[in-house]
This record gives sequence, structure tokens and C-alpha cells, in this order.
Amino acid sequence: MISIFKLFGEMIKFFIIFILCTVLFYYVIKAVHSEYEKLDRYEYPQGNAVKVFQQEDPDVWERLSIFFRLGE
Repeated sequence: MISIFKLFGEMIKFFIIFILCTVLFYYVIKAVHSEYEKLDRYEYPQGNAVKVFQQEDPDVWERLSIFFRLGE
């Protein structure tokens, strides 16, 4: 009878530790998400960044040629 109570006590300790770790993990992930959410993804590049040029629209025949060559 005593061993059943010990087993039940160990199970309760295990579930309490599991729940505490799960809650801790949730709040850590939430904090990391809020930190990365503040970053501006569309910020202008600084330093030695390469400028992107605007591509011209190819005509229909050139577009078809690319389509047949690449199979896209």
C-alpha cells in the first residue's frame, strides 16, 4: 500500500515539473517572437550593399523562348 502512495507522489512531481517546464518554454518562445517581431525587415541596406536594378519587361517572344528553354 505504501508503494502505491510513493508511486502516486512521484507521478505528481513529474507532472508538476512537466507543466512548469512547458509554461517556461511557452513564455521564452513568446519573448523571442516579440523581440524578432520588432525588427524592420524592409530597412534600407547600409554599408557595402549592392543596389538592385529594375528589370525591364521582356517582350512576349522572349518570354516564350525562356519558357520553352527552361520548361517552366
